[in-house]
Amino acid sequence: MKKEDFLLLLNRYLSGDTNLEENNKLLNYYESFQTDKDWDETLGSKEELEFRMRTRLQNAIQSEESQVIPIQPFYTKTAFKLTAMAASLLLLISISLIISKTNPLKIETPQVAHKEILIGSDKATLTLEDGSVIALEKGKSYTKGNASSNGEKLVYNSNGKSAAIANNLLTIPRGGQFFVQLADSTKVWLNSESQLRYPVAFVDGQTRQVELVYGEAYFEVSPSTKHKGSRFKVKTQEQNVEVIGTEFNIKAYRDEPAIYTTLVEGVVAVSNAAKKQILTPSQQSKITEYNGNISVSEVDVYNEISWRKGLFVFKGMPLKDIARVLSRWYDVDIVFADPALGNVKFNGVLNKNQKLEDILTTIKNINFINAYEKKDNKIIIR
Repeated sequence: MKKEDFLLLLNRYLSGDTNLEENNKLLNYYESFQTDKDWDETLGSKEELEFRMRTRLQNAIQSEESQVIPIQPFYTKTAFKLTAMAASLLLLISISLIISKTNPLKIETPQVAHKEILIGSDKATLTLEDGSVIALEKGKSYTKGNASSNGEKLVYNSNGKSAAIANNLLTIPRGGQFFVQLADSTKVWLNSESQLRYPVAFVDGQTRQVELVYGEAYFEVSPSTKHKGSRFKVKTQEQNVEVIGTEFNIKAYRDEPAIYTTLVEGVVAVSNAAKKQILTPSQQSKITEYNGNISVSEVDVYNEISWRKGLFVFKGMPLKDIARVLSRWYDVDIVFADPALGNVKFNGVLNKNQKLEDILTTIKNINFINAYEKKDNKIIIR
């Protein structure tokens, strides 16, 4: 893109007179300058351009002009609001994938699809205590006992307490996600390829325990003060998380060597057979299967839990890890002809409502991989 074309397109963007394809070109050109010394000063100040872009975004938000995907911060804290605004900026001008300059790559036109790869959606299967299985998906309603579903979420009311409480198993397949509200009003968002076991009712005063069998889940726990002081516990294969009333995220996938627990609000205790750690907000614990050690670090919480708001935020993540995330959401296998390609690191934001083909086309347009080939339900990156 010529400088004159860039400035013309920028002015049209600031006036709200560009389409999605033009926005994408604009951002790709802007992001092509990886360091300050690369910036062409004849374009003006890079910081001023960024400020003008952000100003337009802020005005659009205030006047409710933006119709892309409304990104609402999880919390009212200023830090989260600013981070959400930054993510929204990326979405307004499409998807940006920025590769480390140490490994520049090329791309070819993708092969014609043999089978359409669908965007993930709200769907799950519910397994009852007696072993019967119910499919939960849009357009199908379900009601039994204190549970009801409209196909997009599953809600348990507080009725049905008894001495012998049954357990249900909620399984989210690849290409799916689902929301469940437990009988104590705890809210749980489950990511693709996840499974949660929980009682259909709780007894006040007794520990409320659920099990994340595998996968990823975001918990918004009903406070213990509403349940006669009973605490809430989440069990996984390698750890236990005990809370009083808080919000946190657990990632415990079977094909990953570590379990990550990220605290958003409140306090939690993460423990295994050998150790116990207390987490405070913005801290993340990591337990590896190799030695069982619990390490704790500070993280950008928004990046860790953005999946719940329809975003994948990748920060310095190897392509092989990004491929694993995309594989779960799109229910497609992504493999590398050369394993070394999987080590290329990206920074960027992906919209979960984008078609996978659109994401691959974006990568093509900004020349980041040699080629990719689509065969039925498999993507081969070369």
